Amino acid sequence: MKMKILDRYLIKQFLQSVLFGLITFTVIFVIIDMMEKLGDFIDQNVDASMIVEYYIVFMPEIIRLMTPVAVLLASLFTAGKMSNLNELTAIKAAGISLYRFMTPFIITSFFISILLVYFGGYIVPMANKHKVYIEQTYLKKGIVYFGSNIYFQDTKNRIVTINLYDVANDQANQVSIQEFDPDDETKITKRYDAFRMKFDTLKNQWTLYNGVEREFGDTTENVRRFAVKEFPGLNFKPEDVIKKQRKPEEMSLEELRNFADEQRRTGNNPIAIEIEYQSRISFAFSCIVVVLFGLPISANKRRGGLALQFGINLLITFIYLVFMKVSQAFGKNGLLDPFLTAWFANFVFLTAAIFNLRYASK
Repeated sequence: MKMKILDRYLIKQFLQSVLFGLITFTVIFVIIDMMEKLGDFIDQNVDASMIVEYYIVFMPEIIRLMTPVAVLLASLFTAGKMSNLNELTAIKAAGISLYRFMTPFIITSFFISILLVYFGGYIVPMANKHKVYIEQTYLKKGIVYFGSNIYFQDTKNRIVTINLYDVANDQANQVSIQEFDPDDETKITKRYDAFRMKFDTLKNQWTLYNGVEREFGDTTENVRRFAVKEFPGLNFKPEDVIKKQRKPEEMSLEELRNFADEQRRTGNNPIAIEIEYQSRISFAFSCIVVVLFGLPISANKRRGGLALQFGINLLITFIYLVFMKVSQAFGKNGLLDPFLTAWFANFVFLTAAIFNLRYASK
């Protein structure tokens, strides 16, 4: 019963500190960003209501990024405060080990990580979509006028490649359409190469211009040139091409996974997308890692008090972020597996945390 009371007390103090940290970091982040963008808002005559809406949809991304830091500092202040007030000494005198003392923090951090996976994987991308829309519509930023090197699968046996897409004119340049045998997807049956492809809104279909049509038999190849060729069989529209230019931060976890599969099917490199997918999950679980690493440091009295512990934990956070960025750089260059790339920093700091915990418990 006493342990349950203590657990509730620790969890309450911990969650209050996390919430306070998130609110503080979010407010500071918004103020700094608003000061930076104030000139853009004024130049584009953006209404105050739209500015408020912009920062409302910006907050989820800030919360996602700041949650591991808030969790780390919350564990620091909760344990450090108890240590300075000799509450932790009383807990140890009652026969409660450091491992048992850390249990409520770890369990709470685990549930925060689970929530952060969903929050960062689905809620944040939805907010980011609206944020990008506001930036493009009202701040005139990030507008895609040209898309390049676009690959996608139009049907089960058709792949479309667009070298350059002109968004303003709904026109694709240097287009290749490859069709494969439905019974043997490794066997190409037709290929269309065109200098230009434009969407006819009246006929609701695409038209190819100045191209070549190749039809492949078992041992023969028929080549026909054309100036204009209507292609009613294509299943995508201009707006669908634009969607394929979406940024990863606008995609949910499911969309990222599907996009990586699509990139792989079309022969494109999916490594960057796979790293983004795994990083969303690994970043969420960094909450547990930072608690395991930082809590033993905070639980021991040191000269300098909370100020020194605060500095130590900020240094830990900085080193962790450096590890994450370095591993991602190696991963995007193909030197590391996407899973290992995303989780490398967590594995390194988890190992260090275990050694630190064993040392602190002695």
